[in-house]
Amino acid sequence: MTLSHDLAGQGPSTVLLLHSGVCDRRMWDVQFHALAEAGHRVVRCDLRGYGDTPVDAAHTHADDVRDLLDHLGVERAAVVGSSFGGKVALEFAVRHPGHVSALALLASGIPGFAPSDELRAWGGREDELLEAGDIDGAVELNVEAWLGPEAGPEARALVREMQRHAFEVQLAVPEEFYPVTPEVTADDLAGIKVPALVAVGAHDVPDFRAVADDLTRLLPGARRVDLDWAGHLPALERPDETARLLTDFLAEAGR
Repeated sequence: MTLSHDLAGQGPSTVLLLHSGVCDRRMWDVQFHALAEAGHRVVRCDLRGYGDTPVDAAHTHADDVRDLLDHLGVERAAVVGSSFGGKVALEFAVRHPGHVSALALLASGIPGFAPSDELRAWGGREDELLEAGDIDGAVELNVEAWLGPEAGPEARALVREMQRHAFEVQLAVPEEFYPVTPEVTADDLAGIKVPALVAVGAHDVPDFRAVADDLTRLLPGARRVDLDWAGHLPALERPDETARLLTDFLAEAGR
């Protein structure tokens, strides 16, 4: 399967945008166009189970990303990942290092992440709501958890729409089609040699600030940026500022 995707721009370098687990490729509307205007060829995609990409078989997200780039004839790309998309970006960089020229990780997840007791309790509450058939409640739980104080009503409405669709798709997936998660060790992450931006919000949950600490320590090419205004989804909270952050990083990295 080829992931559903959009293309913009005609530049010599390619940027791939990977969405968070509560969103789909629509979260990148502003950055998608801004990066194209800055001279990049830009790809944004829906991972399986999100947006317009169904789940039709067992799969590994990082390998789906490789297949998409192969389909597009892209040898190397700078990969931008938000939250869950950041985790997929790291798995992709470990499994297919020749395809990655740089990483920009926004409130990123990390392979092998062990949630805190607080985040595990939050996940238990989400499970309870979904098991009770209260999708509305589960959607609102996510909107309140993951959007920071800068998020306006349009951003909140979009996350509601994207998260609801993801729940509706994923709750119908049979167990044999669940994603296969590759094993990635700390040594594997330390072997990622490309330039890496590690950005995290001051209003994000503590788990993801701790992940940013780990990534800053593990990735040899890491440059950390703390966003004092951001929650978990800076691309939706201050989209223009996030676009500038990415554009500047890619220019500095020569990508």
